[in-house]
Parts: sequence; structure tokens; C-alpha cells
Amino acid sequence: MTWPPIREELRGLQPYGAPQLDVPVQLNTNENPYGPSDACADDIATAVRAAATTLNRYPDREHVELRTALAAYLSKDTPHGVTAEQVWAANGSNEVMLQLLQAFGGPGRTAMSFAPTYSMYPEYARDASTAWVQGRRAEDFSLDLDAAREAVERERPSVVLLPSPNNPTGTALPPDAVGLLCKAAGDDGIVVVDEAYGEFRRTGVPSALELLPEHRNLVVTRTMSKAFAAAGLRLGYLAADPAICDAIRVVRLPYHLSAVTQATALAALRHAPELLGRVDELRAERDRTVGWLRAQGLTVADSDANFALFGTFGDRHAVWQGLLERGVLIREVGPDGWLRVSIGTAHEMDAFKDALSQVMEEQA
Repeated sequence: MTWPPIREELRGLQPYGAPQLDVPVQLNTNENPYGPSDACADDIATAVRAAATTLNRYPDREHVELRTALAAYLSKDTPHGVTAEQVWAANGSNEVMLQLLQAFGGPGRTAMSFAPTYSMYPEYARDASTAWVQGRRAEDFSLDLDAAREAVERERPSVVLLPSPNNPTGTALPPDAVGLLCKAAGDDGIVVVDEAYGEFRRTGVPSALELLPEHRNLVVTRTMSKAFAAAGLRLGYLAADPAICDAIRVVRLPYHLSAVTQATALAALRHAPELLGRVDELRAERDRTVGWLRAQGLTVADSDANFALFGTFGDRHAVWQGLLERGVLIREVGPDGWLRVSIGTAHEMDAFKDALSQVMEEQA
């Protein structure tokens, strides 16, 4: 037997990860370019210092105080409000997703999404020994609702994963799509609307949180990594029917959220207005970037996120490499011929535009 004795379906696979390169302009992982203020950092340091005095004891495995604070934050996005019993948190939305697949997927069960979509979804399914089925989006990356409903009714997936805004395209789902697919899944499955980039959606685009009272099989996930400028914190969370949170408790590891993580997240939430204060600025910069890319004759997907997917290029890797050589790192991801750029500061976006103009001129 070939060493090591890894599961056969994992043999030869490479771990997920975007390139981490030391370049002046990093626009490849959809981070918020504006870090916490000194006041916020001081509050976090004080909270972590207090938590450090208790590290001889296990943390609150139910993270009640944190769930209460997250529920209060989410309640602003729905007239129905959210309670702590409806909230669950974990180490990034990645762990939230994996816990959902562990609880509701498994051998003999199926997870489903619609491509192009987040490349980690099939890996969550694989790691939870869940079959993976993938439908397709329309040419403009929207969801063909009739085709999606038929696919769900045909495949009967236990978990349907619907990012909104979608990654890597930035496309948001209309509310009727969520309701339609929740009904199609019925009591046989849960529908997970991944709102990792939800805070960046354009004015008038509602959150799926508003639909929670209507569909007990709906799960809405969020993260503090993007709009909250806390990618290094690793804190993701969900809102759902309390019965879904109870099911996740069965599969979560003991004391999965450290006391330091809980203290840091609570401190960050106390500074939510500040940490989210640049969201409007980033949305405006996104719209300017989309307009500029289109003015260059490129096709750009409509985006409700803090990134833009653009193309198409006969050799996208050559374009990516040309940008890198000019100190600008973006992401080579999505359908063939497309590239994705995260929205950074105005200075960073100017550097991106200058570099892309030079690369396109060279390749003309």
C-alpha cells in the first residue's frame, strides 16, 4: 500500500488555498482593506487579557453571550428579529458549513449547488462523506429558477448550498428563489443561503434572514471575515430554526470556540459601526471598478459583493501573471477566461487599473 494510508478519495489531492504572496497590492482573497482602529484593537486586547486569566478552564461551549450579541446584530436585517436560540457560531463560516454537512449530510445523502460557485462546497461534502451534485447557472450567472427547482425535486438533496452574493460571480439571489427552493427541498433537506458577503449587497437587495419565519428548513450563514474586517479572527455563524442549531450540537467538537475567540468576537461586535463604516465606501469603489472594466470593453458580472468577476481572456493566466509582475495580485478563479479582483482602497484600485491597462495593451 502507498504511504501514508490516506483515504483513497483524498490521495493525490492538493489542499485548498489562494496564493499568499508578498506583493504591494493584494486583491485576491476578498478581505476588507481597512483594519481595526487603535481603539478597537485596544478593546480587543483588553478582552483577550481578561480571557487569558481564565485559560485554565474550558470556555463556554454554548457561547451564549456571543450568540446573544450576534442575534442582536442580525436582527437589524429582518423585521422579525433573531434570537440567540436561532444562532450558532464556529471557527469561520467554513466550519459552520462543515458542521452542517456533518449533521445533515453523510453516507447515502447528497449535497447540491449550482456552478460556478464557491469551490470549497464540494470539499465540505467530500469531507462529510456526502455525495455531490452540481447544477448550472445561466449565462449571466443568475439562477434559472425552473431548472433549479426541477434539479432539487429530481435529486432530493439533503443540503442545498446557495451563496448570495455568489462567489466568485458576486450575483445575489432574489427572495423568490430562496422560497421556491426551500419548498422544493421540503422536510427532506435544508437550504443554506451563504451570505458571507451579505453586508456588501446593493441597496434594496434583501437578506434571506427575512424568510426564516416562513421556512423551517432555511439556514442563513454569515462571517466576520469580510465586511467586519476580521479575517484573522476566524468567526462564522448562522441563523436558523433552533432545532437545526440543536442538531449541530451533536456533531460539533467539545469547546470548539476558544475563550480568546469568543472574547475577540464580542469586542469586535462592540465596534460594529466602526468596522462596518467603510462598507459604503467599498461598495462605491466596487461600482466604479465595474464601470471602468466595462469601459475597457470587458464583460463584468453584476456584483453585490466586495469583488468583481471580469473577462473574458484567451489566456487568463498570462493576464494574471502580467498583473503579478507589476505588483498586483488578483485571483485566477471561476469559469475559463475569467478573473476576480477584490475591492481594495482607492489607491490599490488605481494600481490595479494601471497594471491591467498595461497588460491589455501588451497583449493587444
